[in-house]
Amino acid sequence: MAIEIRDHAGRPAVHGRAAVNGVRLHYVTAGSGPPLLLLHGVPKTASYWYRLIPLLTPHVTVVAPDIRGFGESEKPAAGYDMATVAQDLAQLMTALGHDTFCVAGEDWGAAFAYALAASERRRVKKLSFGEMLLPGFGIELWSFLNEENVASIHWSWHVNFFFLRDVPEMLIQGREAIFWSTWMKNETFNPAALSDEAVDEWVRSASGPGGLRGIFAVYRAHFENIRLTREWAKEKLDIPVLAIGSDYFMKDEPRRQIGNVASHVDYVEIERCGHSMALEQPEALAEAMLRFLR
Repeated sequence: MAIEIRDHAGRPAVHGRAAVNGVRLHYVTAGSGPPLLLLHGVPKTASYWYRLIPLLTPHVTVVAPDIRGFGESEKPAAGYDMATVAQDLAQLMTALGHDTFCVAGEDWGAAFAYALAASERRRVKKLSFGEMLLPGFGIELWSFLNEENVASIHWSWHVNFFFLRDVPEMLIQGREAIFWSTWMKNETFNPAALSDEAVDEWVRSASGPGGLRGIFAVYRAHFENIRLTREWAKEKLDIPVLAIGSDYFMKDEPRRQIGNVASHVDYVEIERCGHSMALEQPEALAEAMLRFLR
């Protein structure tokens, strides 16, 4: 990985690989204390957390995997629905000796975190749900071509584009750097917060063999994810949940989203921040998460 992830004392995080659920996952771990599973979004990798992890490791043991299809993890042809990814993550934590744990995610990482909490209710103790819309409860509404969405800063046009078979690959392959850097920086309050090193890492991952597969397969599992989320929602989560939104992008929409599927939800809004909270305002995000985890 081009970005070296370190703990609060400047020590490099430990890298590992685990064979789980028929796929080999790469992960990093650092710190000491109760385990916290950190889940990145799309098209990012575990390196997304490099500014946040040093702020967390005095208090928790962080486990940050590359989701299947991303980063240094294996990129199989199938298995990108929320249930399968949740099974990957549950087995990873078992392999690392963590029977119970807390989980936090942003963007699609938050959706996967919810899937894990909903399918492993005995094991997940707390859930932090950041900057995400759940399939079946709102992600579709933000993707519509209408005047309200186009006038907003959060029009999710890419939901439909990424769902198309073969077309995104045809148009983006060979142009990964300009596409991903432009798209991600347009969702930030401060584009400079996305360092060149971070963007280069995600572009490198997306440009490699199979690098685009997971990115688009997550969106192409849309209707299966709707079915799963609505099935899990029949029994609301009964654990503490922290919804986190940025004041520039989703605001308090994550609170409304997760409120459809969880009973005990607190909310924090990060100021002067866009969609990539762990890069734009890592100190404020860490403070909110640690206060919740304690």
